[in-house]
Amino acid sequence: MAKKRKRKRNKKIKRLAAVCSIFMVALLAVLFFLPKGNKMTINDLKNIEIPEYIDIMLIPVGTSREGIDLESVNDIVIHYVGNPGTTAKQNHDYFANEGTTVNAHFVIGLDGEIIQCVPIYERSSASNHRNSDTISIEVCHPDESGKFNPKTRESLIKLTAWLCDTCGLGKENIIRHYDITGKLCPLYYSENQDEWEKLLDDINNYIEKEF
Repeated sequence: MAKKRKRKRNKKIKRLAAVCSIFMVALLAVLFFLPKGNKMTINDLKNIEIPEYIDIMLIPVGTSREGIDLESVNDIVIHYVGNPGTTAKQNHDYFANEGTTVNAHFVIGLDGEIIQCVPIYERSSASNHRNSDTISIEVCHPDESGKFNPKTRESLIKLTAWLCDTCGLGKENIIRHYDITGKLCPLYYSENQDEWEKLLDDINNYIEKEF
């Protein structure tokens, strides 16, 4: 009888251990797939209030804007327009032309003005195979070096910091077009790694200070 009770007890212990193991595996799986930090879903982003310093001028769906939702937001990609001396409005209007196939979520001008061209929850057409999970920022520049002037750089820092805070991202999630394809974009900050690192540090400092 004692041996029988012992066998039953051992079976119960094994069953309990198996149940606990299954529970722990399920718990770990749930924790692994939960959004990290305060990372927003695409539906969350549809309800975000855009700051007043951003001029919302969405280009029509059916031009270069496809109107397709992002799958997620994993990175913010910095570009340069490649046309020295052009304004944010000129680049916005180019994106809105029929037959144009490229655009960006935001364009920052030479006076620091920021124009939103595409909703932050939709795909832009700026970052190749990363269009589905990134927010893109095109930046105007005064000359062929591609270096951003102080007003433009200041607005880029402010906008990128807000996007990072809104989307639950950090300094490590700010990348260049160059980091995706090897294209020298933004030119000056692809050829001058120290200047790129300084820009990232300034964005990170802004996040820590303001948010």
